[in-house]
Amino acid sequence: MPLLPLSLSLQFAQFAEAHEHRVTLTRHRVTRWLKHALAAPAEITVRIVDTAEGRALNRDYRHRDYATNVLTFDYAQSPVVCADLVLCAPVVKNEALEQGKTLVAHYAHLLVHGALHAQGWDHETNAKDARAMEAKEMEVLRGLGFDSPY
Repeated sequence: MPLLPLSLSLQFAQFAEAHEHRVTLTRHRVTRWLKHALAAPAEITVRIVDTAEGRALNRDYRHRDYATNVLTFDYAQSPVVCADLVLCAPVVKNEALEQGKTLVAHYAHLLVHGALHAQGWDHETNAKDARAMEAKEMEVLRGLGFDSPY
C-alpha cells in the first residue's frame, strides 16, 4: 500500500534536555512513523515539550492536572487529517526507562498512537475499541520493525 502525503511541522520547545530528544526524533523518523499510521493525507504538527507545558495543556484541555505522554488535538479527519500531537519529553523518557524500552521505540509507539487518535481511533470508550486500537498500533509498529509495546 503506498504511503500517503504528509505535511509535517516538527517543533521542539526550549528545555534543558531538548537536544537528546531532537537527536532521537529526526524528521525522517517522525515522517516515516506517521506515514505508516495514516490512512489519509495529513497535515500534522508534532511538538516536543517540557513537563510544565505538557501539564498546562493537559490541565487546560483535558482537565487533568498532570503532564501526560501524548496529547492529540484533532481538527479534521477527512479529506485530510489535520492534527497537533504534543509529546512531553520528560514523561516519555521516564516511561521508556520504567518499561524497559528504548526511547526511539517508545516515541514511535506514541506517535503512532497519536496519529490513530487523530483519525478517530479511541481506546477510552470501551474495551472492544481499546483492543482494536492496540491491535492496529501493534500492526503498524511491527511493519516499522518494532516489537509490541504491550
